[in-house]
Amino acid sequence: MGFPNPFRSKEKDFLKALSEQAAKTLEGLEALEAYLQSGDETYAKRIHTIEKEADELRRILIDDLNHTFVTPIDREDLFALSRTIDDVLDYGYTTLDEMMMLGVKPTPHLITLVSILREAAEELYLAVVQLKAHPQVALDHATRAKALENRAESIYRAAICDLFKGPQTLDDIIEILKMRELYRHLSNAADRGDEAANIIGDIVVKMT
Repeated sequence: MGFPNPFRSKEKDFLKALSEQAAKTLEGLEALEAYLQSGDETYAKRIHTIEKEADELRRILIDDLNHTFVTPIDREDLFALSRTIDDVLDYGYTTLDEMMMLGVKPTPHLITLVSILREAAEELYLAVVQLKAHPQVALDHATRAKALENRAESIYRAAICDLFKGPQTLDDIIEILKMRELYRHLSNAADRGDEAANIIGDIVVKMT
Protein backbone atom coordinates (compact mmCIF):
# COMPACT_ATOMS: atom_id res chain seq x y z
CA MET A 1 0.00 0.00 0.00
CA GLY A 2 1.43 3.34 -1.03
CA PHE A 3 1.53 6.38 1.21
CA PRO A 4 -0.57 9.43 0.20
CA ASN A 5 1.38 12.24 -1.38
CA PRO A 6 1.17 15.31 0.92
CA PHE A 7 2.14 17.54 -2.01
CA ARG A 8 -0.75 16.70 -4.29
CA SER A 9 -2.42 18.93 -6.83
CA LYS A 10 -5.79 20.22 -5.67
CA GLU A 11 -6.83 22.17 -8.72
CA LYS A 12 -10.53 21.44 -8.40
CA ASP A 13 -10.46 22.03 -4.65
CA PHE A 14 -8.78 25.43 -4.91
CA LEU A 15 -11.08 26.74 -7.60
CA LYS A 16 -14.09 25.37 -5.76
CA ALA A 17 -12.87 26.94 -2.50
CA LEU A 18 -12.44 30.34 -4.17
CA SER A 19 -15.91 30.03 -5.71
CA GLU A 20 -17.43 29.16 -2.34
CA GLN A 21 -15.67 32.09 -0.71
CA ALA A 22 -16.83 34.50 -3.43
CA ALA A 23 -20.37 33.13 -3.06
CA LYS A 24 -20.28 33.88 0.67
CA THR A 25 -19.12 37.42 0.00
CA LEU A 26 -21.99 37.89 -2.44
CA GLU A 27 -24.43 36.39 0.08
CA GLY A 28 -23.17 38.78 2.74
CA LEU A 29 -23.57 41.86 0.53
CA GLU A 30 -27.06 40.71 -0.46
CA ALA A 31 -27.98 40.43 3.23
CA LEU A 32 -26.50 43.87 3.96
CA GLU A 33 -28.48 45.40 1.12
CA ALA A 34 -31.65 43.71 2.38
CA TYR A 35 -30.99 45.02 5.90
CA LEU A 36 -30.54 48.60 4.69
CA GLN A 37 -33.70 48.43 2.64
CA SER A 38 -35.90 46.77 5.26
CA GLY A 39 -34.34 47.39 8.67
CA ASP A 40 -35.07 43.74 9.49
CA GLU A 41 -32.51 42.63 12.08
CA THR A 42 -32.83 39.05 10.84
CA TYR A 43 -30.59 40.11 7.95
CA ALA A 44 -28.12 41.70 10.37
CA LYS A 45 -27.84 38.42 12.30
CA ARG A 46 -27.42 36.55 9.01
CA ILE A 47 -24.48 38.78 8.05
CA HIS A 48 -22.69 37.88 11.29
CA THR A 49 -23.14 34.18 10.50
CA ILE A 50 -22.03 34.58 6.89
CA GLU A 51 -18.88 36.45 7.93
CA LYS A 52 -17.87 33.60 10.26
CA GLU A 53 -18.61 31.01 7.57
CA ALA A 54 -16.50 32.94 5.06
CA ASP A 55 -13.59 33.15 7.50
CA GLU A 56 -13.71 29.38 7.94
CA LEU A 57 -13.68 28.82 4.17
CA ARG A 58 -10.61 31.06 3.89
CA ARG A 59 -8.83 29.24 6.73
CA ILE A 60 -9.41 25.91 4.97
CA LEU A 61 -8.17 27.30 1.64
CA ILE A 62 -4.99 28.67 3.23
CA ASP A 63 -4.38 25.39 5.08
CA ASP A 64 -4.73 23.46 1.82
CA LEU A 65 -2.46 25.96 0.09
CA ASN A 66 0.21 25.43 2.75
CA HIS A 67 0.10 21.65 2.19
CA THR A 68 0.03 21.61 -1.61
CA PHE A 69 3.12 21.76 -3.77
CA VAL A 70 1.51 22.05 -7.21
CA THR A 71 -1.32 24.56 -7.62
CA PRO A 72 -3.41 25.39 -10.72
CA ILE A 73 -2.75 29.10 -10.21
CA ASP A 74 0.31 30.76 -8.67
CA ARG A 75 0.01 30.33 -4.92
CA GLU A 76 0.64 34.05 -4.40
CA ASP A 77 -2.31 34.86 -6.66
CA LEU A 78 -4.52 32.32 -4.89
CA PHE A 79 -3.63 33.78 -1.52
CA ALA A 80 -4.11 37.39 -2.67
CA LEU A 81 -7.43 36.70 -4.41
CA SER A 82 -8.77 34.88 -1.36
CA ARG A 83 -7.66 37.74 0.89
CA THR A 84 -9.21 40.51 -1.20
CA ILE A 85 -12.52 38.65 -1.62
CA ASP A 86 -12.57 38.20 2.15
CA ASP A 87 -11.79 41.89 2.68
CA VAL A 88 -14.84 42.96 0.67
CA LEU A 89 -17.09 41.03 3.04
CA ASP A 90 -15.17 42.18 6.12
CA TYR A 91 -15.72 45.84 5.25
CA GLY A 92 -19.40 45.16 4.67
CA TYR A 93 -19.54 43.48 8.07
CA THR A 94 -17.79 46.36 9.85
CA THR A 95 -20.15 48.82 8.15
CA LEU A 96 -23.12 46.99 9.64
CA ASP A 97 -21.42 46.65 13.02
CA GLU A 98 -20.69 50.35 13.28
CA MET A 99 -24.14 51.34 12.02
CA MET A 100 -25.67 49.39 14.89
CA MET A 101 -23.17 50.63 17.49
CA LEU A 102 -23.54 54.27 16.42
CA GLY A 103 -27.29 54.12 15.93
CA VAL A 104 -27.08 55.25 12.30
CA LYS A 105 -30.08 54.88 10.02
CA PRO A 106 -29.61 54.06 6.33
CA THR A 107 -29.20 57.02 4.00
CA PRO A 108 -29.74 57.06 0.23
CA HIS A 109 -25.97 57.20 -0.27
CA LEU A 110 -25.40 54.19 1.98
CA ILE A 111 -28.08 52.20 0.20
CA THR A 112 -26.68 53.10 -3.23
CA LEU A 113 -23.11 52.23 -2.25
CA VAL A 114 -24.11 48.85 -0.86
CA SER A 115 -26.20 48.11 -3.95
CA ILE A 116 -23.19 48.81 -6.17
CA LEU A 117 -20.96 46.66 -3.97
CA ARG A 118 -23.46 43.82 -4.17
CA GLU A 119 -23.33 44.05 -7.98
CA ALA A 120 -19.53 44.05 -7.87
CA ALA A 121 -19.53 41.00 -5.55
CA GLU A 122 -21.75 39.22 -8.06
CA GLU A 123 -19.35 40.02 -10.90
CA LEU A 124 -16.39 38.78 -8.85
CA TYR A 125 -18.23 35.57 -8.06
CA LEU A 126 -19.04 34.97 -11.73
CA ALA A 127 -15.42 35.75 -12.65
CA VAL A 128 -14.07 33.16 -10.21
CA VAL A 129 -16.58 30.54 -11.38
CA GLN A 130 -15.53 30.99 -15.01
CA LEU A 131 -11.81 31.31 -14.32
CA LYS A 132 -10.74 27.83 -15.37
CA ALA A 133 -13.07 26.94 -18.24
CA HIS A 134 -13.65 30.41 -19.71
CA PRO A 135 -10.88 32.80 -18.66
CA GLN A 136 -11.92 35.51 -21.14
CA VAL A 137 -15.45 35.44 -19.74
CA ALA A 138 -13.91 35.71 -16.27
CA LEU A 139 -11.97 38.74 -17.46
CA ASP A 140 -15.17 40.34 -18.76
CA HIS A 141 -16.77 39.95 -15.33
CA ALA A 142 -13.66 41.34 -13.64
CA THR A 143 -13.77 44.37 -15.95
CA ARG A 144 -17.40 44.98 -14.98
CA ALA A 145 -16.42 44.75 -11.31
CA LYS A 146 -13.80 47.44 -11.88
CA ALA A 147 -16.36 49.69 -13.58
CA LEU A 148 -18.64 49.28 -10.57
CA GLU A 149 -15.77 50.31 -8.29
CA ASN A 150 -15.50 53.54 -10.26
CA ARG A 151 -19.22 54.14 -9.75
CA ALA A 152 -18.88 53.46 -6.03
CA GLU A 153 -16.05 55.98 -5.74
CA SER A 154 -18.16 58.62 -7.49
CA ILE A 155 -21.00 58.02 -5.04
CA TYR A 156 -18.54 58.08 -2.14
CA ARG A 157 -17.19 61.49 -3.17
CA ALA A 158 -20.72 62.86 -3.62
CA ALA A 159 -21.68 61.53 -0.19
CA ILE A 160 -18.68 63.18 1.48
CA CYS A 161 -19.43 66.49 -0.27
CA ASP A 162 -23.02 66.37 0.97
CA LEU A 163 -21.83 65.75 4.52
CA PHE A 164 -19.86 68.97 4.65
CA LYS A 165 -22.54 71.25 3.28
CA GLY A 166 -23.13 73.76 6.03
CA PRO A 167 -22.86 71.96 9.39
CA GLN A 168 -24.15 74.30 12.09
CA THR A 169 -24.21 72.53 15.43
CA LEU A 170 -22.17 70.08 17.46
CA ASP A 171 -24.79 67.44 16.70
CA ASP A 172 -24.25 68.05 12.98
CA ILE A 173 -20.50 67.51 13.38
CA ILE A 174 -21.00 64.30 15.36
CA GLU A 175 -23.29 63.00 12.63
CA ILE A 176 -20.74 63.93 9.98
CA LEU A 177 -18.02 61.96 11.76
CA LYS A 178 -20.27 58.91 12.04
CA MET A 179 -21.31 58.96 8.41
CA ARG A 180 -17.81 59.64 7.11
CA GLU A 181 -16.57 56.52 8.91
CA LEU A 182 -19.31 54.37 7.35
CA TYR A 183 -18.76 55.78 3.87
CA ARG A 184 -15.04 55.13 4.28
CA HIS A 185 -15.68 51.46 5.09
CA LEU A 186 -17.72 51.05 1.91
CA SER A 187 -15.12 52.91 -0.15
CA ASN A 188 -12.49 50.51 1.20
CA ALA A 189 -14.72 47.57 0.25
CA ALA A 190 -14.90 48.94 -3.29
CA ASP A 191 -11.11 49.31 -3.39
CA ARG A 192 -10.65 45.70 -2.32
CA GLY A 193 -13.11 44.57 -4.97
CA ASP A 194 -11.09 46.49 -7.54
CA GLU A 195 -7.91 44.77 -6.34
CA ALA A 196 -9.61 41.37 -6.60
CA ALA A 197 -10.59 42.20 -10.19
CA ASN A 198 -6.99 43.17 -10.95
CA ILE A 199 -5.72 39.87 -9.56
CA ILE A 200 -8.21 37.98 -11.72
CA GLY A 201 -6.92 39.93 -14.72
CA ASP A 202 -3.34 38.97 -13.86
CA ILE A 203 -4.33 35.32 -13.53
CA VAL A 204 -6.07 35.35 -16.92
CA VAL A 205 -2.95 36.82 -18.56
CA LYS A 206 -0.83 34.03 -17.09
CA MET A 207 -3.32 31.38 -18.22
CA THR A 208 -3.63 32.52 -21.83
